[in-house]
Amino acid sequence: MPTREQCSAETRSAAAWLDAVRVQERRGEFLTAFDLAQRGLAEYPDDVGLKHRAVLALARAGATDEASRRFDEYGMGGIPEEDVAALQARIAKDLALRAQGEERRRLAVRAAERYGAVFSRTGGYYPAVNAATLWLVAGDPERSRELATAVLGLLDGADSYYVAATEAEARLLLGEQAAATAALERAAALHDRDYAAVAGTRRQLRMICDYLGLDFSPLSLLAGPGVVHFCGHRIGEREGRIPPEAEAFVAARVAEVVSASAPGFAYGSLASGADIIWAEALLRKGCELHVVLPLAREEFITSSVAPSGAGWVGRFDRCLAAAATVRYATEDAFLGDDVLFRYASEYAMGLAVLRAGYLDAEVRQLAVWDGNPARAAAGTATDVATWRRGGRAVTAVSPSADAPAGTDSAYAADGAGVSTRAARAERTVRAIVFGDFQGFSKLTDEQLPVFARRVLGAVAEVLSSHREHIAQRNTWGDAVYVVLNDAAAAAEFALDVQASIAAIDLEAEGLPEHLALRLGCHLGPVFPTRDPVLDEKVFMGSHVSRTARIEPVTPPGAVYVTEPFAAALVLDGRSAFACDYVGHMDAAKGYGRLRMYRLRYGRAPAGAPAGVSASSAA
Repeated sequence: MPTREQCSAETRSAAAWLDAVRVQERRGEFLTAFDLAQRGLAEYPDDVGLKHRAVLALARAGATDEASRRFDEYGMGGIPEEDVAALQARIAKDLALRAQGEERRRLAVRAAERYGAVFSRTGGYYPAVNAATLWLVAGDPERSRELATAVLGLLDGADSYYVAATEAEARLLLGEQAAATAALERAAALHDRDYAAVAGTRRQLRMICDYLGLDFSPLSLLAGPGVVHFCGHRIGEREGRIPPEAEAFVAARVAEVVSASAPGFAYGSLASGADIIWAEALLRKGCELHVVLPLAREEFITSSVAPSGAGWVGRFDRCLAAAATVRYATEDAFLGDDVLFRYASEYAMGLAVLRAGYLDAEVRQLAVWDGNPARAAAGTATDVATWRRGGRAVTAVSPSADAPAGTDSAYAADGAGVSTRAARAERTVRAIVFGDFQGFSKLTDEQLPVFARRVLGAVAEVLSSHREHIAQRNTWGDAVYVVLNDAAAAAEFALDVQASIAAIDLEAEGLPEHLALRLGCHLGPVFPTRDPVLDEKVFMGSHVSRTARIEPVTPPGAVYVTEPFAAALVLDGRSAFACDYVGHMDAAKGYGRLRMYRLRYGRAPAGAPAGVSASSAA
């Protein structure tokens, strides 16, 4: 989401919008870059530069299908400039790298030929080196080497990151590892913190190494700053597991860890104690801070900051003011539900993993943790266990020199402050799917039984095959509502439903061809309760309403998901799904603007974009 500076009145001209977009690109904030380009295009709809950067941002984020759609929508196919024509070839390249086996080789040939056509017209080294790499992917190493040799003859020796990175790529294609290393050393000194360019180079060179069977350790020369998720125990005599007298010790150890790891981007919350101590240390080292709060600001302060003393509230305010972004996982009442804190923590973890994927960077967790197992629905031990399930690294700091990790303490579970829980149903996090059929209202009476039998029948078959993951189902007319246990189960269900509907020959069934299902998915905390009218278990809450507002803005035949849903999928790490960013969208019925993603099956999890050119200027 845009920072305060990006929303200022200064970014009014097309050039100013482009400058703001490029700032976000360099930071690896491709989604924000796309959003800013879209805002610029709203004022300057014919600006080719803004169109180019919008499509490029999507491509860099791995949203290849959406990038292709926008490229066509913007009418960019006939623009002769090298960077625009190369962008079309780059989209073809990303589609090839997303494929497998013979399909990958076939698509790689098509992409190589497109880059080659641009090179023939412009003579530029950028399309030439991409064509060279793609001929390697296509199974023609001799042609690849010929082009790589030609690329070296095109380079002018300028003191430029792109020249050095392109030389490294060409040298590697020719098997000249020593010369490639020297070029990488120059590139490492020239990137000027353009982390998008660095990430692109790393992916491209790693792919070449995979094809050539090389172990190219000098690739570490281009390692950008890492991404972290930070967490830890609360502080206080009763409401935390860090003794107040241990604060100085913890702060010193935290400062040592931050200095040693030097992360560039950090995601977490701001409860009193470890959260704020981490945030302060990270900010002092120039790290970009991204805050995810589980509740509305004032309620969060009341439950999780103020109980430790007024001084912590001031520290909270300063950290919040210094944050690059602030997200609210929910803005609902706390009501003593620790699950809201777990939901926010997992949202922050997923965002960290997504950002690391865009930057091709190391991602790890920084925790102040006493080593004890979880004793509540949320807390540091739960966060550490969730993070480790994905095989990710954790750096843990003991909360006290006198209480090494693993020593129990008398402090209450961290996370939610003083609980006021009464005897009632507690919220639980579930995945929610809403759908309806476009064109249903125009069906005739004689078509309705066919619709029920063939179309709703197909939905019922998918429901049956996923029954073990389904917590609630309902339908009325053309609407479908399903609650599932987690995001991965919901993703598989939603895509299976769309595939099942697409397989129906609507014309043969006497149904209109424009009949299509729209599905929206969200993940959030909901109340399990019993509906006295239906006499069955149901789920209620504001996050159910949020999901219902997504489906109306989803294109027919597609599955759109929210950012918390996408973050949960990438955090899961085991799922075979990808989420392609499509932009900020106005939810139905004035429910606000939400970051939306299009769900698809993917070879890699969301946040691991397809190969990006070493010369990633186009």
